[in-house]
Amino acid sequence: MDHICIRRLEVYASCGCLEEEQRLGQKFYITCTLYFDVHAPAENDDLQLSINYASVCEDISRWMQEESCRLIETAADRLCRRLLRKYRLLQKVEIRLEKPQAPVPYPFETIYVQSSRSRHQVFLSAGSNIGDRRETIERGMGFLQQNPDIRVERCSGLYETAPYGYLDQPPFLNCCMEISTILSPRELLDALHQVENIMGRKREVHWGPRTLDLDIIFYDSETIDEQDLHIPHIDMANRLFVLVPLCEIAGYLRHPYLNKTVEQLLRDLQDAQKENRHGTEKLT
Repeated sequence: MDHICIRRLEVYASCGCLEEEQRLGQKFYITCTLYFDVHAPAENDDLQLSINYASVCEDISRWMQEESCRLIETAADRLCRRLLRKYRLLQKVEIRLEKPQAPVPYPFETIYVQSSRSRHQVFLSAGSNIGDRRETIERGMGFLQQNPDIRVERCSGLYETAPYGYLDQPPFLNCCMEISTILSPRELLDALHQVENIMGRKREVHWGPRTLDLDIIFYDSETIDEQDLHIPHIDMANRLFVLVPLCEIAGYLRHPYLNKTVEQLLRDLQDAQKENRHGTEKLT
């Protein structure tokens, strides 16, 4: 990927576990690699279409001088997050944070940690069948937007949906949304659970009524199969209330295991359910 590299920016800052490191500070060198598409700024010779590396140097220097971390691992990761939050063109950041004066009683040239963070394209499903369902989904999206590491890019319409699995409950409203995030899949799952908890989600009945349900459907092209995290969503191909709104905004997405697009999965499921017990009706 195209990138700009700032090599060994020198910063004097306080970062360390020892009291004297925090009190006196020391010299650090930071190498920062900024990954983004440089074709537009190159074609137009326009700084406004690029990332101002002088501004990046200023941001790194100011943050290192104002913040105090015990571990260089923490400092490097927080720098990656800070830059991705501020510079929307960035797709990935790598930080190499060197500590040449680390208090180690052996001869060495330098000690460093290297950390990276990327921007990821993720598709979520949202559903509610308790209380004011529309307001609940909108409030949940608002809480997602308040997270500095998540950006809601677009959202499908809302669909009235018959309950799935456990049928003795009210109908749902469902939608799908595309987000951009710098969180890992596990971090994102935790963030979604936090929003569900804020909205009063109770996990008492499997597939039962819920104020707000947020699921990860796709996370880039990753495949994960863990006890409490499956990407793509393990049951998405059987759920019209996922496929219909997802098809509205991203029917081209291809399931890595089934090797079919969302549009194809939707047609297959509709054909298999001629008498559809789990219908969807789009709300205006």
